[in-house]
Amino acid sequence: MDSLNIDEVNCQVKGWLKEARENIIHAFGNPLSVETKSSRVDLVTNMDKQTEKFLVNKIREFDPNAKILGEEGFGDNITNLDGTVWIVDPIDGTMNFVKQKDHFAIMIGIYENGIGKLGFIMDVMNDVLYSGGPENGVFANENKLDKPENTSLKDGLLGCSSPMLMMDYNHLQTIVKHSSGARVYGSAGIEFIHILRGQEIGYISHLKPWDFAAGKILAETLGITVKTIDGSELDMLQSANVLIATENAQEDILKLLNSF
Repeated sequence: MDSLNIDEVNCQVKGWLKEARENIIHAFGNPLSVETKSSRVDLVTNMDKQTEKFLVNKIREFDPNAKILGEEGFGDNITNLDGTVWIVDPIDGTMNFVKQKDHFAIMIGIYENGIGKLGFIMDVMNDVLYSGGPENGVFANENKLDKPENTSLKDGLLGCSSPMLMMDYNHLQTIVKHSSGARVYGSAGIEFIHILRGQEIGYISHLKPWDFAAGKILAETLGITVKTIDGSELDMLQSANVLIATENAQEDILKLLNSF
C-alpha cells in the first residue's frame, strides 16, 4: 500500500464502521438471538454474525484480492500473511453487548505481507473511532493522539483478563499488587483504548488474532509494546497470552516474572 491507497482505505473503512455502528444501535430495539460457542460465557449473537457479513462483503467489493480473517468464520481459511490481510472482530466484548449494551467495539486490522498498515477500533456506544497506523499516526475521530507517557508498573492501572486474574495465571495477582490497581473491562478493544489514551499502562489477557490485530497497529504506532507475556513476538495467526504495555511497564513485568 502506498500513501494514496492508505488514504483511500482509511476513508472507506471509516464509512463502513459508521454504518455498522448505526446498524447495531438500531438493533437494540429488537430481540437478540444469543448462542454459546466454547462455553456459557463465550457468546455470539445474530448481530456479531450480521456485522461480520456486512464488513466482509464491503471488503470483498473494495479489495477482491485480499484475504479476510473473521472471528465468526465468514472470511477465509488463512495460513499465512502474504499479500493484504484484513482481520475483523465484528463485536469485541459480546458479553458486554448482551448484558450491558455498552463497553464493546468493532475492530479491523489491515496487514500487508505481515506488516501492520492500518488499525480501527470503533467504541460503539461512545461513537469514537480510533484509527491510524505508522504512516499517519493515531486518531480519536479527527483528533490526533500524542504518545502516552512511558509510565512504570507501579504508577499505573493494569487491565486484566478476569479468569487469568482469578486463577493467578502467570502470577498475575502479584503483578497487579505491584501496579496502582487492576481494571477489568471485558473487551480487548476497550482495554486498548484506555492504553492508547494513557489511562492504563497495560493489559494482560489470552487473546486471539482478531482481539489484538487492530490494537497492535495502533499501540505500536504510539510506542506501546504488544508481545506475548514472556516478551516474544506474536504470531498473527495464533492465540497467545498477550501483554500490551508501556516499555517501562513491560520491563517491570518481565523482571517480576523472571524472579519466580
